Amino acid sequence: MDTNILLENGTNELEVLEFTVGGNLYGINVAKIREITSYQKATPVPNSHPSIEGIFMPRDTMITVINLAKELKLKPMSKEDEDMLIITNFNKLSIAFHVDSVLGIHRVSWADIIKPDETISGPDAGIATGIIKIDKKLIIILDFEKIVSDISPETGLKVSDIDSLGVRDRNDAPIMMAEDSPLLSKLILDSLHKAGYSNVTACANGQEAWNIICQKRDDGTLHDNVKCIITDIEMPIMDGHRLIKLCKSDDIVKSIPMIIFSSLVNEEMRRKGEALGVDAQLSKPEIGNLVSTIDGLLLKNMS
Repeated sequence: MDTNILLENGTNELEVLEFTVGGNLYGINVAKIREITSYQKATPVPNSHPSIEGIFMPRDTMITVINLAKELKLKPMSKEDEDMLIITNFNKLSIAFHVDSVLGIHRVSWADIIKPDETISGPDAGIATGIIKIDKKLIIILDFEKIVSDISPETGLKVSDIDSLGVRDRNDAPIMMAEDSPLLSKLILDSLHKAGYSNVTACANGQEAWNIICQKRDDGTLHDNVKCIITDIEMPIMDGHRLIKLCKSDDIVKSIPMIIFSSLVNEEMRRKGEALGVDAQLSKPEIGNLVSTIDGLLLKNMS
């Protein structure tokens, strides 16, 4: 299946691949997908996590296979010879997810994605990042980053990198962050505070950040209250690329340095970010590099 569907930059749209596991409908952002293939039996790895089927090597690249039905505690509804592998790339990792079937791709707006409440997706336990309704069907968009980090914690945010920065002075420069995951938002906030950045405003999505930016811009206090903006890409209501496009198209806002901090910083997404005028792009495990990048951009903006 062709997943190379090009979206215009900053339109607040995404492509969602619909697939099934255990008779249920799920979705994944097409931007995370490298390839979709028929199921291939993996080579088991001794003492691996129960949800890991093993590894296989298409085109000389070793890829770990995760059985999504087992991880979601569901009963598969198909035979292996009819199953599919969704091969993904995010956080600089290539992972294949074993699913029952692939149904198709939908173009949707982030504004139409419903954020699950805490009864469905708590900050520590939930793995649903959003829900979309298409043709009377509810499709749950899964948090694949959390699924992978739950199986292999060392693939998640490398907060230990902050320790290697050593003792740092307190810095009151006001920073704004747009991140929809409550868990990641807290981890990033804690890391920035530990690195000395004590004045960070956390927003749950791009729209919330843009509303504050517009308010500060209109009352003439923007540059006193926002010195740097950090944004994820995938967020409901307004995504990071749309936020960047709005900021970089505004004569008053555009001088504020912006950083993409996302699991989706691959080659294609990097080109999109550059076209929108973002100042830096980092993959989410690189929390130490995030701090160093903030340091550099703030220093450059002062000169």
